[in-house]
Parts: sequence; C-alpha cells; structure tokens
Amino acid sequence: MSDVIPHGTVETRDDGTHLLRYELHLPHPVIRVWAAVATPEVLPAWLCAADVLEPRVGGAVRLRWLNADAEGRHTVAEGRVTAWDVERVAEYTVSIHGRIRFHLEPHGDDGTVLRFTNELRCDDEVLLDCLAGWHNHFELLAEALAGSPTTDWDTWTPKRWQELRDSYAAA
Repeated sequence: MSDVIPHGTVETRDDGTHLLRYELHLPHPVIRVWAAVATPEVLPAWLCAADVLEPRVGGAVRLRWLNADAEGRHTVAEGRVTAWDVERVAEYTVSIHGRIRFHLEPHGDDGTVLRFTNELRCDDEVLLDCLAGWHNHFELLAEALAGSPTTDWDTWTPKRWQELRDSYAAA
C-alpha cells in the first residue's frame, strides 16, 4: 500500500509551525472523493466520526477519531469549517490538529488529485506521529474508495502506524 500513498512532506516555518503535505492521485471521480473527505456518512470508513459537521464557512465541526490509543482514548478535535467549496475544498481548523485542508481537482477521465495539508504547531515526536497517522489514514481512504469494507476500528492496531512512523523517522 505504501507505493499507492507517497510519503508526506514537511515544511517548518520560522515561527515553528509545521505544514504537512500529501498529494494523492486517486482513480475515482471527484464526487466520490468529496463524499469521503467531507461527509459524515463516509468519513468514518477511513478517518473519524464527524459528530458535528456544518457544511459552510464558520460552521461547527467535531471530529472524533475511531482508532483508540493504548489506554482506549479517542482523539476529539473541535473547531470551525474555515473553507468550504463543494467538491473542491473542505478545510477545518480544529483543536489538536490545527488546520486540515482537503483540496480536490479532477484528473484525467475519472480521477482526482487530492492535495492535503495540515498546518500545526507541535514538537518533533508529535510531528512524526501525525505524518504516520495521516499516511495510515490515506491508505485506509484508498482502500475504502476501492470498495474494501469499512475499517473495523474495534480491531484496529497501531502496527501499520508504527511501521510508517519508523519510516518517517528514518527519512
């Protein structure tokens, strides 16, 4: 799966803010990818539950990750929709993860380029966690779009995440 999802990149700004970037070329139409990144019905298949998602600039958002840590805790990020252009841009600025942006463009006959950015302030250890986490979730996105069953979050383990984290640490 790692050949499908290329490693993300990091730019660190002078103020210490990190900008994580991923570019995914997905063989699925924009409307399908949009549903996966911007609707409460499909987000849980690969990323998180959108307990609240008001689809408009300024709307409230509450994202609850479904994969738990070793103590059984789920990450919850609350904030606002900071950009919304149907089938093009969904951006959420939330606690914990900062600004997360999904930018979609049609590509070829039925494909989509998904440009993802995550802007946040964190230490190097959390940065590695985030790089591995987003990468892992994008692998799950590719599987969900390809028709694999919804991720079973009750049986999810951090094994793949750890492999990815180790590869980012070594890079």
